[in-house]
Amino acid sequence: MNVIINRQARDVMADKDELLEQVKSEKPVKNKILSLPFLIIGFLVIVFGAFMLYAMTHQHVTNNSSSSQTSTTTKTKRTSSKYVAGKDYKITYNNQGVIDKATLDKGLKVSYLTDVDDLMDTSLNGSNMAKVEVYYNKDKNLLVERLFENGFKDDEDTHYVAYDLKNQEMFKGSLYGSEYLNQPLVYKWEKLTK
Repeated sequence: MNVIINRQARDVMADKDELLEQVKSEKPVKNKILSLPFLIIGFLVIVFGAFMLYAMTHQHVTNNSSSSQTSTTTKTKRTSSKYVAGKDYKITYNNQGVIDKATLDKGLKVSYLTDVDDLMDTSLNGSNMAKVEVYYNKDKNLLVERLFENGFKDDEDTHYVAYDLKNQEMFKGSLYGSEYLNQPLVYKWEKLTK
């Protein structure tokens, strides 16, 4: 009888070992199946991270070379300017007793009117300016900028914009002649070369 029990115990043990072998052989498959989503997520995170790094770098380069110039970029352009004051262009300030020069210069800088290279640039990317007049509207605390592109006629501005000194941003409203008519002319930039 002991022999029969031992044989049954061995058969049970063999079945148990066989089951363990099956489980062990299936476990790597389950691990592979479970690790596949993590691999896909990891790959997507790496690709997305690389894309974001590229986008941030590209945005930084674009901002420095287009409309969002920093003061460092403006200083660099000013020192490497190929145009000479008095020869190529003329600047006239009439702000004495009207508006503080530092406030005026800040508004001019935000409006990109201090970048002489850009003002003189006649290419598609340049401002192509012949003249810029800036008026100070004290009642509305605005700098109204009349912009005259090369080829303007009869003292008619090509377009005009305003800088809101109170909110320190470009004016977001409708502009009318009354914004600058009968207001003091505080700054004028003129191209002298043809």
